[in-house]
Amino acid sequence: MQIHELKANEGSRHARKRVGRGTSSGMGKTSTRGHKGQWARSGGGVRPGFEGGQTPLFRRLPKRGFTNARFRKEFAVVNLEQLNQFAEGTVVTPELLMETRIVRDAKDGIKVLAVGDVSVKLTVQANAFSGAAKQKIEAAGGTAEVI
Repeated sequence: MQIHELKANEGSRHARKRVGRGTSSGMGKTSTRGHKGQWARSGGGVRPGFEGGQTPLFRRLPKRGFTNARFRKEFAVVNLEQLNQFAEGTVVTPELLMETRIVRDAKDGIKVLAVGDVSVKLTVQANAFSGAAKQKIEAAGGTAEVI
């Protein structure tokens, strides 16, 4: 078999429906929309969730739960293994992390997580630390300061 002999399976490819191309096309005049009515108009139709005037499902169901989405703090995350690139005794600040491109967008602050291990003694200043991250930094002889 040669590449020029390849052919699509029967029925797998359909011609595009070309509407509004004359009456003899079978899809002319009203362009398959029928006569008058909501769906025949330009921009016609109903909004998502509309049930023809019946109270929609999203209004029939009770409101439940609580969401903190508007007030949630979103932290930029730094893993401990990323801090190994700094020299011993360095004071790691959010500004330094932005400068070295470890963090690209500080968001609402920086949180240090305990992914990997830190092998150098550092003073790390961040907005938040996970408990394990704080322990690992202190075990390496460094300090974790919340700013």
